[in-house]
Amino acid sequence: LHIRARVAPLRLILIRLEQGSIMANLSSSKKMVRKIAKRTERNRDQKSKMRTFIRNVDEAIAGGDKAAAEAALRAAQPLIARAGRKGLMHKKTAARKVSRLAKRVSAIV
Repeated sequence: LHIRARVAPLRLILIRLEQGSIMANLSSSKKMVRKIAKRTERNRDQKSKMRTFIRNVDEAIAGGDKAAAEAALRAAQPLIARAGRKGLMHKKTAARKVSRLAKRVSAIV
């Protein structure tokens, strides 16, 4: 049974680090805790933004508006590609998502 804990925002981690409730003892490990917290927060924001843009494409497809769907896809495509380049998702997963969205948009009559 695997339970994934939600990562606390950066400010809470920094407060815990200052209070000593995080077990980092060395200055390098304290720095790593700060870096990981920042990176996690940034990744979470980027994933959320990408999902929002994908949802916009899905809604435009569901509405049957080809022009709006194409515009939403043009806006979402760079975000998905960037997620693949930066390691938020595998690059082939990103390519597959873009391809499937494009296929669905082109199928709108």
